Amino acid sequence: MEQEIDQRLERLESLYAEQDHVIEGLNDALARQDQELVRLRGEVEQLSRRLQSLKDGISDIDPAHDRPPHY
Repeated sequence: MEQEIDQRLERLESLYAEQDHVIEGLNDALARQDQELVRLRGEVEQLSRRLQSLKDGISDIDPAHDRPPHY
């Protein structure tokens, strides 16, 4: 009976160690993904501002002034 309890306890300790390792790996992956998400959000904001700047520049162009000579 005592041997069976010892085996079960060893099994539980092994499972705990394995789960702890998996959780640590998942936590590391989540931290990396969070950093990547912050970086990508910054890039999207930068591209959005750049696109808006280009749109503003295009709207400032007078189409009548920029007609090709054949018109």
